Amino acid sequence: MTPPQRKRRQPDPDHLPPLPSVPPAPEYGGEDGDNKNPERLYVISGADGARAELDLVTLIVARADPPPSVTPEQTVLLRLCTAPLSVAELSAYLNLPFSAMTALITELITAELVQARAPIVRQALPDRSLLEAVMHGLQKL
Repeated sequence: MTPPQRKRRQPDPDHLPPLPSVPPAPEYGGEDGDNKNPERLYVISGADGARAELDLVTLIVARADPPPSVTPEQTVLLRLCTAPLSVAELSAYLNLPFSAMTALITELITAELVQARAPIVRQALPDRSLLEAVMHGLQKL
């Protein structure tokens, strides 16, 4: 004997709360939407030239508002970087590979529109004297 089957209820579209207004993500795909259009990436990254020494965890911070002379990708990048974001996060948000991001960020660094910061490195082990002071303080309680 088979167990009774449940029917899945579909949500009523009239009673759903409104969705928040989110700008659509930029589409950088070819005709088939594979997001690997090499011509588009070449146009974004420009000709081969000197690139800044960037890492995936390098933090990028905008220093100025986007001027009208920058490309749309650079405008989006400047608006995203009002708070420090890593190159990996920017690459994910813009749906661009790391190589194209380094080219965009290098152009913005040379124009002094963004600042690249090294990530905050935490020590592997805390200071021993601090741990001993905490331990002694807890023992006195």
